[in-house]
Amino acid sequence: MTNRADHFPSQLSGGEQQRAAFARALANDPLILLADEPTGNLDLDTGLRVIEILRGLKKKKTIIVVTHDERLTRLADRTFTMLDERIVT
Repeated sequence: MTNRADHFPSQLSGGEQQRAAFARALANDPLILLADEPTGNLDLDTGLRVIEILRGLKKKKTIIVVTHDERLTRLADRTFTMLDERIVT
């Protein structure tokens, strides 16, 4: 995204904004990573790259993800399902 470095967030697509937010979240090397739909606005290839990054971080960090993406749930050690604002599993 170096070609978009001089742009304001409002000038970026939803996927570009999401990739920038993901990079910012990782930049400080947090112990806990909170990710709300990290693949939601991304094309298939970019979403798979995000999943691979999360897979690589899994042993080093606590990662909490909210998602509808089944590919991400397969990476989880533990999952919870919500229905009508309640945890059902």
